[in-house]
Amino acid sequence: MPTGKKIGILTGGGDVPGLNPVIKSVVYRASEMGRDVIGIRNGWEGLTHTDATSETDSRYIRRLTRENTRTIDRSGGTILHTSRANPRRVPVSKLPEHISKDQLRRLPFDGKCYDLTSIVIENLGRLGIGCLIVIGGDDTLSFASVLSAEGMPLIAVPKTMDNDVQGTEYCIGFSTAITRAKELITRQRTTLGSHERIGIFRIFGRDSGFTALYTAYVTSARCLIPEYPFDLDRIASLLSDDKRNNPSNYSLVVVSEGAVWEQQEVGEFGEVDAYGHRKKVDIGHALAEEVRRRTDEETMVSELTYDLRSGEPDSIDQLVAITFANIALDLIHDGVTGRMVAVQNGCYAHTALPAASLGPRKVDVATLYNANRYRPNYSSKLGAPLLFSRS
Repeated sequence: MPTGKKIGILTGGGDVPGLNPVIKSVVYRASEMGRDVIGIRNGWEGLTHTDATSETDSRYIRRLTRENTRTIDRSGGTILHTSRANPRRVPVSKLPEHISKDQLRRLPFDGKCYDLTSIVIENLGRLGIGCLIVIGGDDTLSFASVLSAEGMPLIAVPKTMDNDVQGTEYCIGFSTAITRAKELITRQRTTLGSHERIGIFRIFGRDSGFTALYTAYVTSARCLIPEYPFDLDRIASLLSDDKRNNPSNYSLVVVSEGAVWEQQEVGEFGEVDAYGHRKKVDIGHALAEEVRRRTDEETMVSELTYDLRSGEPDSIDQLVAITFANIALDLIHDGVTGRMVAVQNGCYAHTALPAASLGPRKVDVATLYNANRYRPNYSSKLGAPLLFSRS
């Protein structure tokens, strides 16, 4: 295992607002501890494809300092860039060019993909990285668990707009997603009212409905989530009634991308990615057509996706990002690794790395969702965390 003094850091999966504040805070705190920080570019791909024996590989390796990270927290995205690469499943067509045939013969191969876990560990050693900070969601952190089991010291930082990482009530990017979604829906109410339409807002949430649920919470909208297959006739009737009872003659619903109606076949398309996922068929347009057919009302579909993940973080994401980074460095300073920083019961904490076998965290329909009205549950909040549901 690598035993160097340097701290490595990478971001994987989709970008979200708040990644750069984590990176900057890690660099600043590490400098106070006398530790250098090495940025790994393009997520896990950076550790499979670099052929650097030092910090000279500008394509994948970047030394981070207080000077070159001073202003990065003012913008969104990630200065380290990202990918959905999975070192355990690298297809032949995407193998790094510098791996020799002799090396390939020693690597596990299932007939389609190579497992480059050993290459990642070798590269970490060559770079002098003794501890790695991994910022990502379920998929990115699943390989972090693999590395940790192999003995690599690391700390995980959860990020995803879906807010569905097991073991934590909060993931970086979630608050900004809700804030942006509220702003966009509020603006589009004028168009819905002007044209007297039913608005269908498709939002993040492949397997979990947290983003749709909390967006509906702050916009007083109905919402449809993956955890509860909905009745098509009932939601059409509710939206029609909402529209008729609204002086501006419009209604709206927020729909998770993974929501389905009863007896609906869940459609997927495109190639399977490195973590076994395919894209979901567009529920927004499918639902709009079904609602129009049942109500004879005009509909308007709006995709609230990339607008939510672009740009700078809101105040909560900035605050959590900075704090998560400092907790990660506290743990490293104390010699504690193989953990994920988290929020539990409304408090900052650290917990075990999420097991891939658990899958994504799900909305507790019984306590958080009014399945009869297709709305968030606003009652019985005494004793609940200030902002979000318990993990």
